[in-house]
Amino acid sequence: MAPQLVASPPAQNTTEAGLRVAAQVREIRRARHLSQRQLAGRMQVPRTYISKIENGKAIPTLGSLERLASALEVDVCQLVRDARSLREEEVAAILSEPFLAEIAALLPALDSLHRTLLYGAVRDAAIGRRRTA
Repeated sequence: MAPQLVASPPAQNTTEAGLRVAAQVREIRRARHLSQRQLAGRMQVPRTYISKIENGKAIPTLGSLERLASALEVDVCQLVRDARSLREEEVAAILSEPFLAEIAALLPALDSLHRTLLYGAVRDAAIGRRRTA
């Protein structure tokens, strides 16, 4: 008998989606140096509505998401991104650098010891440590 997949209850999915939207709205609003009042003015809604969205107490409708995106000057997709899509964007940005893309292509050929040594060297270089003999 094949194992059955159990889907999360809709309420849990809705809550998780609402919290992702809340975090994205807050992050983008702050990056744009906008107050909640300024964003609310752009959307023509009460400031408390923005506060409720950012605190996960209100989940915006599709129409509100479109108005939020317009007010924040972003695409709606940026408001509903999840951890996976953020990671994919980060990986794409890293691999757009030709040298890093070349190194990434070689990683699968390394054994675990050499891969660990390479990761350690990259980490040390990134944080500015220098190895001594």
